[in-house]
Amino acid sequence: MKSARHNKILELIQQYPIDRQEDLMQYLNEAGFRVTQATVSRDIRELHLIKVAAGDGRYRYVSAAAAGGQQFHTPGRFEMIFRESVIKADYAGHTVLIKCYSGMANAACELFDSMQWEQEVVGTLSGDDTFLILMRTEEAAKALCQTLSQYIVNR
Repeated sequence: MKSARHNKILELIQQYPIDRQEDLMQYLNEAGFRVTQATVSRDIRELHLIKVAAGDGRYRYVSAAAAGGQQFHTPGRFEMIFRESVIKADYAGHTVLIKCYSGMANAACELFDSMQWEQEVVGTLSGDDTFLILMRTEEAAKALCQTLSQYIVNR
């Protein structure tokens, strides 16, 4: 049953621009698979589905393999998680400080580490609500801070 459901999910995300678990759950129920939101969430994780920008400003689920094997860390996913996690970015000298909502810094930092950055990143250090990025030069820190600031939503 699980294998058939997984195959159906892969078929559905290719056929429809599904961007919400609730929508996927509805399509599965219509196809005869009685599933809960928890099951759909677990299936998404097991299938390594990720959300990518669909080109029209919306997102859709795709398999990580179909997205070029960039498992879990596409630019669209980075933008989405960064916008939901980060409050502000600032720099001093060679260090960029990223202030996050409580409990979100580790996830945001891990996501940052998984991306390819043109700036000269030496390394990162994460806490509960803050992570630091050590840069090779102050100019690189300033440039990265400006780049990251575009992903921050002022609430």
